[in-house]
Amino acid sequence: MPMRKDFSVLIHPGLNGSGPDHWHTHWEQAFPDFMRVQQADWDHPVYDGWAATLTDYVMRAPKPVILVPHSAGTTLVVKWSFEQPEAVKKVAGVFFVAPSDRDRPMPPGTVSPLQGFGGMILKRLPYPSAVVAGRNDDRVSFERAQAFAQAWGSLFFDGGMNGHLGSASMLGVWPEGLIYFGQFLATLRA
Repeated sequence: MPMRKDFSVLIHPGLNGSGPDHWHTHWEQAFPDFMRVQQADWDHPVYDGWAATLTDYVMRAPKPVILVPHSAGTTLVVKWSFEQPEAVKKVAGVFFVAPSDRDRPMPPGTVSPLQGFGGMILKRLPYPSAVVAGRNDDRVSFERAQAFAQAWGSLFFDGGMNGHLGSASMLGVWPEGLIYFGQFLATLRA
């Protein structure tokens, strides 16, 4: 059975990064070998720039990679997965948390700050994956998140009534998420 130490774990936040109250930050503090992908601009994401940075981190990782993206980071990883086949060969799995639905209509008068990310890709992913979604997430319906998981060939975990599973959810180290992460790891090959 593979162990966490068999992998390079790369955390990828979404829009505005993951602040001090985000479970991403708590996981990095609890597991110092987890590495955060550092984008140049968390507030104005441009796909080409974010994708190039992600590729660089994945290619430099010393072990097979497990990506842990949140929100807009999930949209990045899905699109990137079909555009970077050489880098994807290093990906052992992806643990998607709170995927945002890029296809849902924006409120009148608003424009997405994400540039070049496109809509949702609903094709089987080239690696094992899992999706965790909250039942009351304001950025994706629970049913739509389940449809993503089915299309991607992902395991699915119910994130409960915890909204977008981000900083506002105040999950701390998010013990339930660590359990789901461990269950996902148990399905992988080192």
